[in-house]
Amino acid sequence: MTRSTAWIGMMAFEGAALLAGASTPPDRWWSPGEGRVFPAALSYANPDGVLGLVLDGGPMATKGHPFFEPRVPGGRACVTCHQPADAMGLSVASARERWDATGGKDPLFLGYDGSNCPTLPQGDRASHSLLLDYGLIRIERPWPVKGADFQIEVVRDPNGCNSGQYGPAKGKLSVYRRPRPVANIKYLEAMGFAYDPKAGMPLPLDPDTHKPAAGNFMADRRVLSLEAQLHDADITHLQFAKRMDAADVAKIVDFERRIFTAQRRVGTYALNEAGAAGGPETLQRETPGKLGSIGNAVWSEYAAWEKMSDADKAKLDPQELAFRQSVARGARSFRERTFLITDSAGINAPVGFGNPVRNACAFCHNMSQMGNDVAPGQVDLGTTTLPFADPQPHLPLFRITCTGKPHPFYGRAILTHDPGFALTSGKCADVGRITLQSNRGLAARAPYFSNGSAKDLRGVIDYYDRRYAIGYTEQEKVDLVNLMRAL
Repeated sequence: MTRSTAWIGMMAFEGAALLAGASTPPDRWWSPGEGRVFPAALSYANPDGVLGLVLDGGPMATKGHPFFEPRVPGGRACVTCHQPADAMGLSVASARERWDATGGKDPLFLGYDGSNCPTLPQGDRASHSLLLDYGLIRIERPWPVKGADFQIEVVRDPNGCNSGQYGPAKGKLSVYRRPRPVANIKYLEAMGFAYDPKAGMPLPLDPDTHKPAAGNFMADRRVLSLEAQLHDADITHLQFAKRMDAADVAKIVDFERRIFTAQRRVGTYALNEAGAAGGPETLQRETPGKLGSIGNAVWSEYAAWEKMSDADKAKLDPQELAFRQSVARGARSFRERTFLITDSAGINAPVGFGNPVRNACAFCHNMSQMGNDVAPGQVDLGTTTLPFADPQPHLPLFRITCTGKPHPFYGRAILTHDPGFALTSGKCADVGRITLQSNRGLAARAPYFSNGSAKDLRGVIDYYDRRYAIGYTEQEKVDLVNLMRAL
């Protein structure tokens, strides 16, 4: 489906909502300070169908609410990069539409992180190409990390933000990452183990509560709680002069823990019909942290579509039947299609499960209903690190030299676009390790992977197929893409 036909579909959906008298067509972009009421349920069209959102506890006024209210002259709020229509994340399509609607003057494009580098001419599209073409926000990390057992050399700096006043010589390093969705939080906070089986270590402790923490909120695990994530954002992305106060933090955390989102329809096919349990309501009511291999199998929401009787099949349009069967096959493939997982830090080392280990997608994406990892921890899929990463000349390239033990798979010298968890841990062995992304609301928030290197869901499957030499058939790829469209 092209973008233009997708928008035609969106308008058709919104027109249908009006005719049904169900609600006013939702305005896709939430600008800070609008003061809208966030309803108990909300739907937005996207290129694959319709995304659903559910706010547990009912409607909420956003006037004066710190998630939605601008607090600084630049006019940004949390909602700027966490849009409801984009599954509480941010899609490239929304960024481009916002650029076109405002001539690049929306607070989203503030120079600090909404441009490739603050030193570039602001207001010029070329200065914002990483956000407009790949959905990337600049993340500034301090360097050196205390106790680091590696050195960093900037090999390539296409945006000028890893040299001069923003370079390592000035104690800074810039990497570029996708905003992570702030929804379905109870699943991100859930832990199925008291320790990290990938590292053979106890889970990290939240420095504020002294309780074990999942560490799933940020790509590089630089904070361990929602509260800490907010404080990290308010002095960086929001450019507050001082930290947000406790009352505002509590309001935002309360909202983030109550919002659930998932795809509700693919095309015109509802995902909670014919015995299936797709959509955000399932996420709202289920208990998080269950390991799919010993409970409800991962994506068993669509198991009924595998077992339809001939009488039920006869009731469906052939295209609808084919789609539902494809989703069900994709779910089974996700769980059962095994391949050799090799040379991936966080999976095959440091303790890990052997190298190689034969398993399936659900080996890491193993939590029922959500597909994130019950055993928290960061993994290296190679998306940011050579030789596995796709060519990405628009991103910086760093040479990492291990000064202690060499990396278990890359050796002593490593070329990477983003060192990932190593910028937090200071360990060369953690280069390239990134927190697994949430699998929900995917259709609403392209592109994918932490660096936006997969422009669509087929790109995700093709990358895994290449990286691990899986050998998917064309039908298997179609089935997996259809599954991900339905999440």
